[in-house]
Amino acid sequence: MEKELLIEPIAKELNIKETQVTATLNLLAEDATVPFIARYRKEVTGGLDEDQIRLISERYNYALNLEKRKEDVIRLIDEKGLLTEDLANDINAATKLIEVEDLYRPFKEKKKTKATEAIKNGLEPLAKAMLLAGYNGNKEEIVKPYIKGEVTSYDKAIEGAKYIIAEMVSDNANYRKYIREKSLIYGHLKSKLKKNAVDEDEKFKMYYEADEFIGHIKSHRVLAMNRGEALGILQVEVVLQPERDLEYLKYQVLHNKHVLFADEINSAIEDSYKRLISPSIGREIRSILTENANKGAIEVFALNVKNLLLTPPLKGKMVLGVDPAFRTGCKLAVISKTGKALEIGVIYPNEKAKGAAVDERLVLKSEKTIVDLCNRYKIEVIAIGNGTASRETEAFIAETIHKYNLKAEYIIVSEAGASVYSASPVAQEEFPDFEVQERSAVSIARRIQDPLAELVKIEPKSIGVGQYQHDVNQRELEETLDNVVTDLVNKVGVNVNTASVSLLTYVSGLTKSTAKEIVKYRDSVGMINSREEIKDVKKIGPKTYEQSIGFLRISEPKNKLDMTAIHPESYAKALLVLKDLGLTSEAIGTEEIKEAVAKLDRAKEAKLLDIDKYTMDDICDAFIAPLRDIRDAYPQPQLRSDILHFEDIKVGDELNGTVRNVIDFGCFIDCGVKYDGLLHISKFNLNERINHPSEVLAVGDLVKVRVLDIDYNRHRMQLELLSK
Repeated sequence: MEKELLIEPIAKELNIKETQVTATLNLLAEDATVPFIARYRKEVTGGLDEDQIRLISERYNYALNLEKRKEDVIRLIDEKGLLTEDLANDINAATKLIEVEDLYRPFKEKKKTKATEAIKNGLEPLAKAMLLAGYNGNKEEIVKPYIKGEVTSYDKAIEGAKYIIAEMVSDNANYRKYIREKSLIYGHLKSKLKKNAVDEDEKFKMYYEADEFIGHIKSHRVLAMNRGEALGILQVEVVLQPERDLEYLKYQVLHNKHVLFADEINSAIEDSYKRLISPSIGREIRSILTENANKGAIEVFALNVKNLLLTPPLKGKMVLGVDPAFRTGCKLAVISKTGKALEIGVIYPNEKAKGAAVDERLVLKSEKTIVDLCNRYKIEVIAIGNGTASRETEAFIAETIHKYNLKAEYIIVSEAGASVYSASPVAQEEFPDFEVQERSAVSIARRIQDPLAELVKIEPKSIGVGQYQHDVNQRELEETLDNVVTDLVNKVGVNVNTASVSLLTYVSGLTKSTAKEIVKYRDSVGMINSREEIKDVKKIGPKTYEQSIGFLRISEPKNKLDMTAIHPESYAKALLVLKDLGLTSEAIGTEEIKEAVAKLDRAKEAKLLDIDKYTMDDICDAFIAPLRDIRDAYPQPQLRSDILHFEDIKVGDELNGTVRNVIDFGCFIDCGVKYDGLLHISKFNLNERINHPSEVLAVGDLVKVRVLDIDYNRHRMQLELLSK
């Protein structure tokens, strides 16, 4: 099919112009990256963002695969000499792969079935004769010619013919489509506890006798049932609507119940439905439900990761990272304002002495170590991991801060993925002389200094802000999360002189290999002083330079344009704008240029200098805020100096918290008591109905909540939202 014919439906679906789709596909065909197109080719695409560009690519590839499959199916049927004009038209009109497969189903080479054996025994003409028979005639006379060979009796002939009819009914594309579509609305997904199954902690209790309308079931419940089934705890089944489906099938196949072979045909239809259609459609629906649930879970996870990575960095802070533990001690890492590990240590504030009491001598020694480090390095923030012994370590740190009147505050940091990073080749390469736990302490500290730069070193699914992330399609999950991280890294921009290989790898146009070459180059020559110098880096060719350079920043450049998001290809135009403002590049970021840009008629200037609107806006915005960080608009992490114990909380208490995770049925809120509380979607106290918690709250949001219920033994809190 012509490319243009594929473009029209994509444009219609996405509600954009066909020219935008064409332009985007052409750029992608030229190996332009999505971030590059979204940022520096807006005038070509009409301002499409990253999500729209990826959707165009996704829809186009699906359309190409669909057309290829149509061609293959038409060819395969034609080779059998069974292709008709109507069938070819039906195949070409199909809009989904499953519809094409339904149409191809009757012509597929089948394994040995009851129907194929009956056909082999010459009973296909009998089956067709039975379907075409009128009201009159003698059944035995009609069947008699087919009683031969393996078919030894009238009953054997009828039985074989019924198997053929059953398969014909099952293979009918229109019947399958009707039953599938109706079942996706009115069918049920049921689960029950499997006989002799052991469900420790009763994690799947709510699914022991679950019955959900397929048309209304939530994604997380599908995934929960799938997991329970995979663990051998639940038995899950799709229940269709047999009475409705059979009534439909009998009307379609047998228009009049008084025809000669009505009873036999009815029996064949019932057999077809029970033995072939119902199990097959049931599997298809399970597959569709799982695919949709995967998509939903991945979207939620991607949104959570995005908001987590948008957590504003605590810039310019001296940080002490603490990886809590009991017997093995809490590992410490002093991290400079620029993220350099200055000192590593260990304390034992939670070590038990004989008699199961905390060893006070070790506590006192630990206090002195913390005080010494805080005073020597002027520590401003102590970052404590939320893993084992976190609660005890938090109490120790809070008490030490008050006891010695330290100026530092503390924050509890999610350790999710820290152990994965600490044992990874990336961490080993960064800190070859550190132990695993010491690397973890460094990671914990750096996570508050620059969450984005640190978390890119961890595979996204290990960050810990999703739902059922280990149950969904891992390839799709990794691809989606990789896109999220890539988009954010390129929106924020990267300091080429401080970025790690992990961070540089996500820059548009760069690979792990080219990222390593940049780090190797700066290690050998020192500070990189200009974007032009990047061309000297090994493996950085013209295309790589074009795609990446706009996202690479020089913090102290010779040319101030190199610290902005302006692409070098637009430097000449930018200098002309500066000239018309009566300024030089040295004025970038000053109050003087802010005032000048505010007075500028951008549209008039763009027309005068032949600059498109998008590039003109980008140039002016970069002049005003050359080092603008989109994360600055998000709420800062909450720092604490005192501790609140879970046991001290009671129903009715009002607490301040931070959203840690958003899932289909609510949010988990960190209220500073080690255990996150659940804010169910029904407790958002909103006047309007919402479809998903993410419409109201995002990871990192600061909220005020009230405690509705507490289970002290299971460390669970039920919350309601008061304000955000």
